[in-house]
Amino acid sequence: MCEFVENFRNDSEKAEKYFAKILAFSLGPVELKELSEKNEVKIIDVRHRSDYEIGHIPMAISIPYEELEGRLNELNKEDLHVVYCYNPYCHLGARAALVLARHQLPVMELCGGFKVWSEDFRFATTI
Repeated sequence: MCEFVENFRNDSEKAEKYFAKILAFSLGPVELKELSEKNEVKIIDVRHRSDYEIGHIPMAISIPYEELEGRLNELNKEDLHVVYCYNPYCHLGARAALVLARHQLPVMELCGGFKVWSEDFRFATTI
């Protein structure tokens, strides 16, 4: 293994900071399910509307990424917003989270997107 990587991996202080950042701004399907059952989150599907109409996470609203900037007035700073896109390789969710953060809206991203929610965890979806 490269000496640089080995030294970096053995730095527990850097590891702590890194993982704290990940946990602060992302959550998994189980966490999202628990928050949504308690009505403590506003879920935003940033995929194309046609995909939302085929299936989406219960209680999610459709705000396709391309429409997000123009629809920020529908969101408020008191809600925790969780955005999701297609799958673990899609960056629409991260891009949407960046937009919301730039507008001082509390935001997190669902890890794995709709694919992980519906296929890996097999949680209910709404059609």
